Amino acid sequence: MKLNILKSTIFGLLVLTACVPAKEFQTLQNKNIKCEEERDKLSTENESLTTKNAELDSKTRLLKTNNDRLVADSVNRVVEFNKMKEEFASLKERYADLQQLQEGVIQGSKDETRKLLAQIQKTQEELQEKEDALKELERKLYQRKLGLDKMQADLEKMNKDLEERNARLLELERILNSKDSIMNSIRKKVADALFGFEGKGLTVTMQNGKVYVSLEEKLMFKSGRYEIDAKGAAALKQLVPVLEQNTDINIMVEGHTDDVPYKGTGDLLDNWDLSVKRATTIVRILLGGSKIDPIRITAAGRSQFLPVDNAKTPDARQKNRRTEIILTPKMDEILKLLESN
Repeated sequence: MKLNILKSTIFGLLVLTACVPAKEFQTLQNKNIKCEEERDKLSTENESLTTKNAELDSKTRLLKTNNDRLVADSVNRVVEFNKMKEEFASLKERYADLQQLQEGVIQGSKDETRKLLAQIQKTQEELQEKEDALKELERKLYQRKLGLDKMQADLEKMNKDLEERNARLLELERILNSKDSIMNSIRKKVADALFGFEGKGLTVTMQNGKVYVSLEEKLMFKSGRYEIDAKGAAALKQLVPVLEQNTDINIMVEGHTDDVPYKGTGDLLDNWDLSVKRATTIVRILLGGSKIDPIRITAAGRSQFLPVDNAKTPDARQKNRRTEIILTPKMDEILKLLESN
């Protein structure tokens, strides 16, 4: 008698709340898709940052090698410059000696005088060449110094950018590792809470940083129906405390059917309708009398289009007739980090 009253009550509630506005349902579905896209985007950005980090490391090593080579070349040129200065001073002394000699023998023979004049002329030309070479070397050294200063500034800027990117990458990795650690902990808590049901139509797994609670049709619903069985409701009630305590977890409830077209009667039109109604039934069980914030929950129907087994066998179709509760960490902290950069 009590069971009949309970069924009547549940049926009444379902009649009152079965029709979820299409606009609200679409909004919730879009939010779920956005969360998945954001996680994929973050994973892609993490890989991109790792690649850029490696590229910057390679560029830094190349710039350091070039800088060392330029410094060594500059040192060699300074040595050459000093050597030329010494040669220039020596030539000046020779020139002075020749001038004195010229004055001493000016009264000598014309041939000797012409010879001395030729030597003086040659010495003057050599002096001019050395002086010109010295000025050119000074100019090149100055330009080389300017180039080294610019390369040093570029190297310092690239090092600073590399440090900032490394810090950002490390922070992203820390947050992602923290999320994975939290989800592993939640997976264990969920598995512990549902220990008595595992292997009896219920499995708890973790994929891509999300916890999947897969509920076979035989545990939750009769064939072609969306009224939940008592044993299925009991399993869900054991899951409620874990969901209440972990408020940073979003909850997606997905209904799935096999590929056999629905041929029932009543208010169900097709497999789409059946999968959605099963998902909303489970949502109502989770929210009924619990402290779970409804904004965290999304109900979705996937019909027959996301099978776990594509075979056309009875066993495969049984696996595909399921409802999945997908627990996903909120990504607010990561989004704030990306926006701040």
